Amino acid sequence: MGVLGSRVAWAWLVQLLLLQQLAGASHVVYDDLELQAAAAAADGVPPSIIDSELRTGYHFQPPKNWINDPNAPMYYKGWYHLFYQYNPKGAVWGNIVWAHSVSRDLINWVALKPAIEPSIRADKYGCWSGSATMMADGTPVIMYTGVNRPDVNYQVQNVALPRNGSDPLLREWVKPGHNPVIVPEGGINATQFRDPTTAWRGADGHWRLLVGSLAGQSRGVAYVYRSRDFRRWTRAAQPLHSAPTGMWECPDFYPVTADGRREGVDTSSAVVDAAAARVKYVLKNSLDLRRYDYYTVGTYDRKAERYVPDDPAGDEHHLRYDYGNFYASKTFYDPAKRRRILWGWANESDTAADDVAKGWAGIQAIPRKVWLDPSGKQLLQWPIEEVERLRGKRPVILKDRVVKPGEHVEVTGLQTAQADVEVSFEVGSLEAAERLDPAMAYDAQRLCSARGADARGGVGPFGLWVLASAGLEEKTAVFFRVFRSAARGGGGKPVVLMCTDPTKSSRNPNIYQPTFAGFVDTDITNGKISLRSLIDRSVVESFGAGGKACILSRVYPSLAIGKNASLYVFNNGKAEIKVSQLTAWEMKKPVMMNGA
Repeated sequence: MGVLGSRVAWAWLVQLLLLQQLAGASHVVYDDLELQAAAAAADGVPPSIIDSELRTGYHFQPPKNWINDPNAPMYYKGWYHLFYQYNPKGAVWGNIVWAHSVSRDLINWVALKPAIEPSIRADKYGCWSGSATMMADGTPVIMYTGVNRPDVNYQVQNVALPRNGSDPLLREWVKPGHNPVIVPEGGINATQFRDPTTAWRGADGHWRLLVGSLAGQSRGVAYVYRSRDFRRWTRAAQPLHSAPTGMWECPDFYPVTADGRREGVDTSSAVVDAAAARVKYVLKNSLDLRRYDYYTVGTYDRKAERYVPDDPAGDEHHLRYDYGNFYASKTFYDPAKRRRILWGWANESDTAADDVAKGWAGIQAIPRKVWLDPSGKQLLQWPIEEVERLRGKRPVILKDRVVKPGEHVEVTGLQTAQADVEVSFEVGSLEAAERLDPAMAYDAQRLCSARGADARGGVGPFGLWVLASAGLEEKTAVFFRVFRSAARGGGGKPVVLMCTDPTKSSRNPNIYQPTFAGFVDTDITNGKISLRSLIDRSVVESFGAGGKACILSRVYPSLAIGKNASLYVFNNGKAEIKVSQLTAWEMKKPVMMNGA
């Protein structure tokens, strides 16, 4: 990695490369006939799909095969660890083990041998997702879901311990003989009972964790379990929280500071107990039916063992980490930089036959720092600062460029298939803003589908065309559109829609190309708004208004590949916009999973 200039950094890379190398929540099971059909269909996959230029350059992924949920991320003795659901035998879901990779900086990664594989009765038929907890003495413990009956997909919770706590790489894990430690008793649906969270310790000395489940036909549930020793667990009399949303997978529950600081809070930190008035809690759940993550911000009553969202409608009108292809996420507290970091999985949007032909499927999103917005209403997210080390030394800068209605401006001077772009827009007037249709006031996705990037508007759509071909036959649009409030008379704060429109991203057949969108809770009355897009060959991650809305999209150009990919600023609205400043960097490749 050329941006690492110090001898210490280079020594670290050498050390990594000399390590011994060996090599959920999305439980889509393919039977033998489906796999055979996918393999046969792979012969007809377009050449551009299997082009190596579509494999991401700086996102986390192993050299081959299927990955899904990030599991048990942690920082231990100077090393970042990421475990993840991995199929060592192919590019579709199945044969899942916990793969394990380590890093000094969350950007350069080397794979170790799998940490957890089916090996005991309690996980013979599956080692699914889970979390890590740091004990009082600083050593980690992993709790994970095992499947111990193949016929009914019976799910239990197991514990794993490091064989040698003095090993900073945590290369070996042991499963005690008393597994499973939590079983689905008392009327719990044993086929919908998984993904234990990081535990937190209460003033009574008991550890607590959540397990996601489904009650009845449609109620998502987060059950609370308590233990003194991580061996004997007792379920609380009532769930921490529940809502009629469908099954809750991969729950996450953690504190955030409510005093305007961007620092993270350790889940079991004494600060949480000592300064409860300055702390809010976040409860995140992955919706099995809808395939997205949503969260609420609220209050945790430690005595009642209950969580109450601040917004009574929070479980209905969902705040999301990401309004695109982002699922089964997991956060952890990073004590080295006193921050909370979010990992999330992005699946492919092509076909299983495409994945078989490529030999790989799935990536992890760029790790994000998360903190509570000063309003206290939502989280803010931003790519970790370490990713900026991949930026080339000579950015392209565009300043004070007016883009008239119907105009587009190419950004030249760099290769943009693998780039980081930051842009600040300024709208001269909001008078042309269209009135928001009340029927779509809570449905950004539907609004974007109806009013895509090519649908001329009042204020917007304006933004970026990324991974665009020379003749614009292919392009992925990331844009804003501003509306007058749906309230009678149009009074109130203007409504900002952020959207990614990949409907023209590829001429390849059989590609899933949904528009993704979210409303951005920002004040644009001064006409100013910002956008950052991380472009990486077959993925576009975008952050609107400083991280108030985020959208990840998978795209598979057939023309706009490698040196043939272009970048444009466009404006399809009636109002002029100004690019106050656009800065674009080519992105270098990190060390990624060498020898795995």
